[in-house]
Amino acid sequence: FYLLSRKDGWFHVYKYDTNGKLIQQLTKGEWEVTNLLGFDEKEKYLFVEATKESPLEKHVYRVEVKLGKMERLTEDEGVHRGSLSTGGSWLIDRYNAPEIPLKTDLISANGKDRRNLHSAENPLKEHVLGENKLVPIQSADGKTELAGRLILPVDFDPAKKYPVIVYVYGGPHSQLVDKSWHNSARWWQYYMASQGYIAFTMDNRGTNNRGRDFETAVHRQLGVLETEDQMEGIEYLKSLPYVDTERIGVHGWSYGGFMTLNMMLRHPGVFKAGVAGGPVVDWSMYEVMYGERYMDRPQENTAGYRETNMLNHLSNLEGKLMLIHGVQDDVVVMQQSMQFLRECVLQGKQVDFFVYPTHPHNVRGKDRLHLMEKVSRYFMENL
Repeated sequence: FYLLSRKDGWFHVYKYDTNGKLIQQLTKGEWEVTNLLGFDEKEKYLFVEATKESPLEKHVYRVEVKLGKMERLTEDEGVHRGSLSTGGSWLIDRYNAPEIPLKTDLISANGKDRRNLHSAENPLKEHVLGENKLVPIQSADGKTELAGRLILPVDFDPAKKYPVIVYVYGGPHSQLVDKSWHNSARWWQYYMASQGYIAFTMDNRGTNNRGRDFETAVHRQLGVLETEDQMEGIEYLKSLPYVDTERIGVHGWSYGGFMTLNMMLRHPGVFKAGVAGGPVVDWSMYEVMYGERYMDRPQENTAGYRETNMLNHLSNLEGKLMLIHGVQDDVVVMQQSMQFLRECVLQGKQVDFFVYPTHPHNVRGKDRLHLMEKVSRYFMENL
Protein backbone atom coordinates (compact mmCIF):
# COMPACT_ATOMS: atom_id res chain seq x y z
CA PHE A 1 0.00 0.00 0.00
CA TYR A 2 1.01 3.62 -0.54
CA LEU A 3 1.08 6.21 2.24
CA LEU A 4 1.20 9.99 2.01
CA SER A 5 3.12 11.06 5.12
CA ARG A 6 5.10 13.95 6.55
CA LYS A 7 7.44 11.67 8.49
CA ASP A 8 10.51 13.47 7.08
CA GLY A 9 8.94 16.91 7.49
CA TRP A 10 7.39 17.16 4.01
CA PHE A 11 4.41 15.35 2.47
CA HIS A 12 5.85 12.47 0.43
CA VAL A 13 4.78 9.06 -0.85
CA TYR A 14 5.93 5.83 0.81
CA LYS A 15 5.40 2.24 -0.35
CA TYR A 16 4.84 -0.49 2.27
CA ASP A 17 4.11 -4.18 2.20
CA THR A 18 0.96 -5.39 3.95
CA ASN A 19 2.96 -6.34 7.05
CA GLY A 20 3.81 -2.67 7.51
CA LYS A 21 7.41 -2.91 6.33
CA LEU A 22 8.69 0.09 4.37
CA ILE A 23 9.71 -0.90 0.86
CA GLN A 24 10.75 2.51 -0.43
CA GLN A 25 10.18 6.24 -0.27
CA LEU A 26 9.01 7.24 -3.75
CA THR A 27 9.37 11.02 -3.51
CA LYS A 28 11.78 13.14 -1.51
CA GLY A 29 12.84 16.76 -1.15
CA GLU A 30 11.94 20.05 0.50
CA TRP A 31 8.62 20.32 -1.28
CA GLU A 32 5.19 18.71 -0.85
CA VAL A 33 3.11 16.11 -2.67
CA THR A 34 -0.34 17.67 -2.38
CA ASN A 35 -2.49 15.02 -4.10
CA LEU A 36 -2.31 11.44 -5.37
CA LEU A 37 -4.11 11.07 -8.72
CA GLY A 38 -3.66 7.32 -9.29
CA PHE A 39 -1.67 4.75 -11.30
CA ASP A 40 -1.47 3.48 -14.83
CA GLU A 41 -2.91 -0.02 -15.46
CA LYS A 42 0.35 -1.85 -14.71
CA GLU A 43 1.19 0.26 -11.63
CA LYS A 44 4.43 1.27 -13.31
CA TYR A 45 3.76 4.98 -12.76
CA LEU A 46 2.12 6.95 -9.98
CA PHE A 47 0.65 10.34 -10.89
CA VAL A 48 0.79 13.15 -8.31
CA GLU A 49 0.33 16.88 -7.84
CA ALA A 50 3.25 18.57 -6.09
CA THR A 51 4.93 21.89 -5.25
CA LYS A 52 8.33 20.74 -6.54
CA GLU A 53 8.89 23.91 -8.60
CA SER A 54 7.71 26.39 -5.97
CA PRO A 55 5.36 26.61 -2.96
CA LEU A 56 3.45 29.10 -5.14
CA GLU A 57 2.76 26.55 -7.89
CA LYS A 58 1.34 23.04 -8.30
CA HIS A 59 2.23 20.75 -11.19
CA VAL A 60 1.35 17.21 -12.24
CA TYR A 61 4.12 14.61 -12.33
CA ARG A 62 4.44 10.93 -13.05
CA VAL A 63 6.67 8.95 -10.73
CA GLU A 64 8.26 5.68 -11.84
CA VAL A 65 7.38 3.39 -8.96
CA LYS A 66 10.50 1.17 -9.04
CA LEU A 67 13.07 3.95 -9.31
CA GLY A 68 11.28 7.00 -7.94
CA LYS A 69 12.20 8.96 -11.06
CA MET A 70 9.89 11.98 -11.53
CA GLU A 71 8.79 13.57 -14.77
CA ARG A 72 6.80 16.81 -14.94
CA LEU A 73 3.84 16.54 -17.29
CA THR A 74 2.40 20.07 -17.07
CA GLU A 75 4.17 22.91 -18.85
CA ASP A 76 2.97 26.45 -18.06
CA GLU A 77 3.70 28.02 -14.68
CA GLY A 78 0.68 28.24 -12.41
CA VAL A 79 -1.58 26.09 -10.27
CA HIS A 80 -2.46 22.81 -12.00
CA ARG A 81 -5.04 20.22 -10.95
CA GLY A 82 -5.10 16.85 -12.68
CA SER A 83 -7.68 14.12 -13.21
CA LEU A 84 -6.48 10.69 -14.35
CA SER A 85 -8.50 8.51 -16.71
CA THR A 86 -9.69 5.09 -15.51
CA GLY A 87 -6.95 3.24 -17.38
CA GLY A 88 -4.29 5.76 -16.48
CA SER A 89 -3.51 6.64 -20.11
CA TRP A 90 -4.72 10.24 -20.16
CA LEU A 91 -4.87 13.24 -17.87
CA ILE A 92 -7.16 16.25 -17.78
CA ASP A 93 -5.11 19.28 -16.68
CA ARG A 94 -7.16 22.25 -15.42
CA TYR A 95 -5.01 25.21 -14.48
CA ASN A 96 -4.74 28.95 -14.10
CA ALA A 97 -1.80 31.31 -13.83
CA PRO A 98 -1.24 35.04 -13.21
CA GLU A 99 -2.22 35.83 -16.82
CA ILE A 100 -4.45 32.78 -17.49
CA PRO A 101 -7.99 32.70 -16.07
CA LEU A 102 -8.49 29.00 -16.88
CA LYS A 103 -7.25 26.43 -19.36
CA THR A 104 -8.18 22.78 -19.73
CA ASP A 105 -5.76 20.47 -21.55
CA LEU A 106 -5.80 16.77 -22.39
CA ILE A 107 -2.36 15.17 -21.85
CA SER A 108 -1.20 11.64 -22.60
CA ALA A 109 0.29 9.82 -19.62
CA ASN A 110 3.77 9.98 -21.14
CA GLY A 111 3.44 13.71 -21.74
CA LYS A 112 4.04 13.48 -25.49
CA ASP A 113 0.54 14.24 -26.73
CA ARG A 114 -1.18 17.44 -25.64
CA ARG A 115 -4.40 19.09 -26.76
CA ASN A 116 -6.15 22.19 -25.48
CA LEU A 117 -9.82 21.50 -24.80
CA HIS A 118 -10.85 24.91 -23.56
CA SER A 119 -9.34 28.33 -22.85
CA ALA A 120 -11.47 30.78 -20.90
CA GLU A 121 -11.62 34.35 -22.07
CA ASN A 122 -10.37 37.03 -19.72
CA PRO A 123 -13.51 38.60 -18.17
CA LEU A 124 -11.44 41.61 -17.03
CA LYS A 125 -9.89 42.44 -20.40
CA GLU A 126 -11.76 45.75 -20.67
CA HIS A 127 -11.01 46.81 -17.08
CA VAL A 128 -8.05 48.97 -16.11
CA LEU A 129 -6.34 47.39 -13.10
CA GLY A 130 -3.41 48.37 -10.94
CA GLU A 131 -0.14 46.49 -11.41
CA ASN A 132 -0.08 43.22 -9.45
CA LYS A 133 3.31 41.79 -8.56
CA LEU A 134 4.84 39.23 -6.20
CA VAL A 135 7.55 40.34 -3.80
CA PRO A 136 9.86 38.12 -1.68
CA ILE A 137 9.95 38.81 2.07
CA GLN A 138 12.09 36.96 4.61
CA SER A 139 10.34 35.43 7.62
CA ALA A 140 11.13 37.01 10.99
CA ASP A 141 13.33 34.04 11.98
CA GLY A 142 15.33 34.45 8.76
CA LYS A 143 14.75 30.84 7.64
CA THR A 144 12.10 31.06 4.92
CA GLU A 145 11.37 33.25 1.94
CA LEU A 146 7.73 34.30 2.15
CA ALA A 147 5.58 35.65 -0.67
CA GLY A 148 3.90 39.03 -0.66
CA ARG A 149 1.48 40.39 -3.23
CA LEU A 150 1.54 44.11 -4.00
CA ILE A 151 -1.17 45.82 -6.06
CA LEU A 152 -0.35 49.38 -7.07
CA PRO A 153 -2.94 52.10 -7.67
CA VAL A 154 -4.28 52.71 -11.15
CA ASP A 155 -2.23 55.51 -12.81
CA PHE A 156 0.54 54.86 -10.29
CA ASP A 157 3.13 57.64 -9.96
CA PRO A 158 6.32 56.58 -8.10
CA ALA A 159 6.94 60.20 -7.17
CA LYS A 160 3.77 60.29 -5.04
CA LYS A 161 3.06 58.89 -1.57
CA TYR A 162 0.22 56.38 -1.24
CA PRO A 163 -1.63 54.90 1.74
CA VAL A 164 -1.59 51.11 2.14
CA ILE A 165 -4.30 48.63 3.12
CA VAL A 166 -3.01 45.25 4.30
CA TYR A 167 -5.48 42.40 3.83
CA VAL A 168 -4.56 39.57 6.22
CA TYR A 169 -5.74 36.08 7.10
CA GLY A 170 -2.66 34.19 8.26
CA GLY A 171 -4.36 31.17 9.86
CA PRO A 172 -3.00 27.61 9.88
CA HIS A 173 -3.09 25.75 6.53
CA SER A 174 -4.18 28.81 4.56
CA GLN A 175 -2.47 30.37 1.55
CA LEU A 176 -3.51 33.72 0.05
CA VAL A 177 -0.62 34.28 -2.35
CA ASP A 178 0.29 31.95 -5.19
CA LYS A 179 0.73 31.90 -8.96
CA SER A 180 -2.91 31.36 -9.81
CA TRP A 181 -4.88 33.97 -11.74
CA HIS A 182 -3.89 37.49 -10.64
CA ASN A 183 -1.71 35.88 -7.96
CA SER A 184 -4.95 34.95 -6.14
CA ALA A 185 -5.85 38.59 -5.46
CA ARG A 186 -9.23 39.58 -4.04
CA TRP A 187 -11.24 41.86 -6.32
CA TRP A 188 -11.88 44.22 -3.41
CA GLN A 189 -8.15 44.88 -3.34
CA TYR A 190 -8.27 45.96 -6.98
CA TYR A 191 -11.20 48.19 -6.12
CA MET A 192 -9.25 49.90 -3.34
CA ALA A 193 -6.27 50.25 -5.69
CA SER A 194 -8.61 52.08 -8.09
CA GLN A 195 -9.40 54.45 -5.21
CA GLY A 196 -5.73 55.37 -4.73
CA TYR A 197 -4.56 52.77 -2.17
CA ILE A 198 -1.74 50.26 -2.35
CA ALA A 199 -3.13 46.79 -1.53
CA PHE A 200 -0.79 44.32 0.16
CA THR A 201 -1.09 40.71 1.33
CA MET A 202 1.45 38.12 2.47
CA ASP A 203 1.50 34.61 3.91
CA ASN A 204 3.21 34.02 7.26
CA ARG A 205 4.49 31.02 9.18
CA GLY A 206 1.74 28.49 9.84
CA THR A 207 0.40 28.60 6.27
CA ASN A 208 0.53 25.88 3.60
CA ASN A 209 3.11 24.27 1.34
CA ARG A 210 6.38 25.04 3.12
CA GLY A 211 6.76 21.96 5.28
CA ARG A 212 5.84 20.67 8.74
CA ASP A 213 8.25 22.82 10.76
CA PHE A 214 7.00 25.98 9.05
CA GLU A 215 3.36 25.08 9.74
CA THR A 216 3.74 23.85 13.31
CA ALA A 217 5.90 26.77 14.49
CA VAL A 218 2.69 28.54 15.61
CA HIS A 219 1.57 25.67 17.87
CA ARG A 220 0.42 26.83 21.36
CA GLN A 221 1.04 30.52 20.51
CA LEU A 222 -1.41 31.50 17.76
CA GLY A 223 -0.91 35.02 16.46
CA VAL A 224 2.57 35.59 17.88
CA LEU A 225 4.94 34.38 15.15
CA GLU A 226 2.37 35.18 12.46
CA THR A 227 2.39 38.81 13.58
CA GLU A 228 6.19 38.90 13.63
CA ASP A 229 6.22 37.78 9.99
CA GLN A 230 3.49 40.21 8.99
CA MET A 231 5.53 43.04 10.49
CA GLU A 232 8.42 42.05 8.22
CA GLY A 233 5.98 42.81 5.42
CA ILE A 234 5.27 46.19 7.01
CA GLU A 235 9.00 46.93 7.13
CA TYR A 236 9.20 46.08 3.43
CA LEU A 237 6.35 48.51 2.73
CA LYS A 238 8.05 51.22 4.76
CA SER A 239 11.18 50.80 2.65
CA LEU A 240 9.29 51.77 -0.52
CA PRO A 241 9.69 55.48 -1.33
CA TYR A 242 6.11 55.77 -2.56
CA VAL A 243 4.47 54.43 0.64
CA ASP A 244 2.98 56.92 3.10
CA THR A 245 4.15 55.30 6.34
CA GLU A 246 1.73 57.44 8.38
CA ARG A 247 -1.27 55.92 6.56
CA ILE A 248 -1.19 52.13 6.85
CA GLY A 249 -4.41 50.18 7.50
CA VAL A 250 -5.21 46.51 8.08
CA HIS A 251 -8.31 44.38 7.50
CA GLY A 252 -9.16 40.72 7.93
CA TRP A 253 -12.01 38.40 8.84
CA SER A 254 -12.14 35.48 11.31
CA TYR A 255 -8.48 34.51 11.84
CA GLY A 256 -7.78 37.64 9.82
CA GLY A 257 -9.84 39.63 12.33
CA PHE A 258 -7.76 38.09 15.11
CA MET A 259 -4.61 39.03 13.17
CA THR A 260 -5.90 42.58 12.67
CA LEU A 261 -6.16 42.90 16.45
CA ASN A 262 -2.73 41.33 16.95
CA MET A 263 -1.07 43.69 14.51
CA MET A 264 -2.71 46.82 15.92
CA LEU A 265 -2.35 45.92 19.61
CA ARG A 266 1.15 44.39 19.52
CA HIS A 267 2.51 47.24 17.37
CA PRO A 268 0.76 50.44 18.44
CA GLY A 269 1.34 53.48 16.31
CA VAL A 270 2.03 51.56 13.11
CA PHE A 271 -1.55 51.28 11.84
CA LYS A 272 -3.74 54.33 11.49
CA ALA A 273 -6.95 52.31 10.95
CA GLY A 274 -8.14 48.70 11.09
CA VAL A 275 -11.31 46.68 10.51
CA ALA A 276 -11.54 43.34 12.35
CA GLY A 277 -14.36 41.12 11.13
CA GLY A 278 -15.62 38.19 13.25
CA PRO A 279 -12.42 38.28 15.33
CA VAL A 280 -11.30 35.66 17.82
CA VAL A 281 -10.43 37.51 21.03
CA ASP A 282 -9.94 34.63 23.49
CA TRP A 283 -9.10 31.12 22.23
CA SER A 284 -10.61 29.52 25.34
CA MET A 285 -14.02 30.61 23.96
CA TYR A 286 -13.43 29.06 20.53
CA GLU A 287 -14.57 25.61 19.34
CA VAL A 288 -12.33 22.82 20.64
CA MET A 289 -11.97 21.05 17.27
CA TYR A 290 -9.88 23.91 15.89
CA GLY A 291 -8.73 25.79 18.98
CA GLU A 292 -7.31 22.84 20.90
CA ARG A 293 -5.72 21.38 17.77
CA TYR A 294 -3.43 24.42 17.62
CA MET A 295 -3.41 25.64 21.23
CA ASP A 296 -3.86 22.43 23.28
CA ARG A 297 -6.25 22.62 26.24
CA PRO A 298 -6.33 25.78 28.38
CA GLN A 299 -5.20 23.86 31.48
CA GLU A 300 -2.20 22.52 29.50
CA ASN A 301 -1.16 25.87 28.03
CA THR A 302 -2.05 28.60 30.51
CA ALA A 303 0.72 30.94 29.40
CA GLY A 304 -0.16 30.47 25.72
CA TYR A 305 -3.83 31.29 26.24
CA ARG A 306 -2.91 34.35 28.30
CA GLU A 307 -0.45 35.66 25.69
CA THR A 308 -2.87 35.15 22.78
CA ASN A 309 -5.85 36.75 24.56
CA MET A 310 -6.39 40.15 22.95
CA LEU A 311 -7.85 41.61 26.15
CA ASN A 312 -4.37 41.45 27.64
CA HIS A 313 -3.01 43.75 24.91
CA LEU A 314 -5.94 46.15 24.58
CA SER A 315 -4.26 48.91 26.60
CA ASN A 316 -1.89 49.40 23.62
CA LEU A 317 -4.69 50.34 21.22
CA GLU A 318 -3.98 53.38 19.05
CA GLY A 319 -5.64 54.46 15.82
CA LYS A 320 -9.16 53.91 14.56
CA LEU A 321 -10.59 50.41 14.97
CA MET A 322 -13.91 48.92 13.88
CA LEU A 323 -15.20 45.47 14.86
CA ILE A 324 -17.86 43.80 12.69
CA HIS A 325 -19.76 40.67 13.74
CA GLY A 326 -22.60 38.49 12.47
CA VAL A 327 -25.31 38.29 15.13
CA GLN A 328 -25.88 34.56 14.51
CA ASP A 329 -22.17 33.69 14.38
CA ASP A 330 -21.83 30.15 15.76
CA VAL A 331 -18.10 29.87 14.96
CA VAL A 332 -16.66 33.00 16.52
CA VAL A 333 -19.52 33.62 18.93
CA MET A 334 -20.74 37.16 19.60
CA GLN A 335 -19.39 36.99 23.18
CA GLN A 336 -15.89 37.32 21.68
CA SER A 337 -16.63 40.87 20.50
CA MET A 338 -18.78 41.65 23.53
CA GLN A 339 -15.97 41.04 25.99
CA PHE A 340 -13.59 43.08 23.84
CA LEU A 341 -16.03 46.00 23.76
CA ARG A 342 -16.63 45.74 27.50
CA GLU A 343 -12.90 45.96 28.14
CA CYS A 344 -12.68 48.96 25.77
CA VAL A 345 -15.28 50.72 27.91
CA LEU A 346 -13.45 49.85 31.15
CA GLN A 347 -10.16 51.16 29.74
CA GLY A 348 -11.68 54.22 28.08
CA LYS A 349 -10.76 53.08 24.56
CA GLN A 350 -13.01 54.35 21.76
CA VAL A 351 -13.81 51.83 19.01
CA ASP A 352 -16.50 51.43 16.35
CA PHE A 353 -18.81 48.41 16.10
CA PHE A 354 -21.33 47.10 13.57
CA VAL A 355 -23.44 43.93 13.47
CA TYR A 356 -25.17 42.05 10.67
CA PRO A 357 -28.51 40.61 11.82
CA THR A 358 -29.41 37.08 10.57
CA HIS A 359 -25.83 36.36 9.45
CA PRO A 360 -23.57 33.57 10.80
CA HIS A 361 -19.77 33.71 10.59
CA ASN A 362 -19.68 35.13 7.05
CA VAL A 363 -21.87 37.82 5.55
CA ARG A 364 -23.19 36.50 2.24
CA GLY A 365 -25.61 37.46 -0.51
CA LYS A 366 -26.72 41.03 -1.14
CA ASP A 367 -25.59 42.04 2.36
CA ARG A 368 -22.00 41.32 1.32
CA LEU A 369 -22.09 44.47 -0.80
CA HIS A 370 -23.16 46.46 2.25
CA LEU A 371 -20.30 44.93 4.25
CA MET A 372 -17.59 45.71 1.72
CA GLU A 373 -18.91 49.23 1.21
CA LYS A 374 -18.77 49.74 4.98
CA VAL A 375 -15.18 48.45 5.17
CA SER A 376 -14.17 50.59 2.19
CA ARG A 377 -15.75 53.75 3.59
CA TYR A 378 -14.07 53.21 6.95
CA PHE A 379 -10.67 53.34 5.29
CA MET A 380 -11.62 56.22 3.02
CA GLU A 381 -12.72 58.24 6.06
CA ASN A 382 -9.81 57.31 8.34
CA LEU A 383 -6.87 56.54 6.08
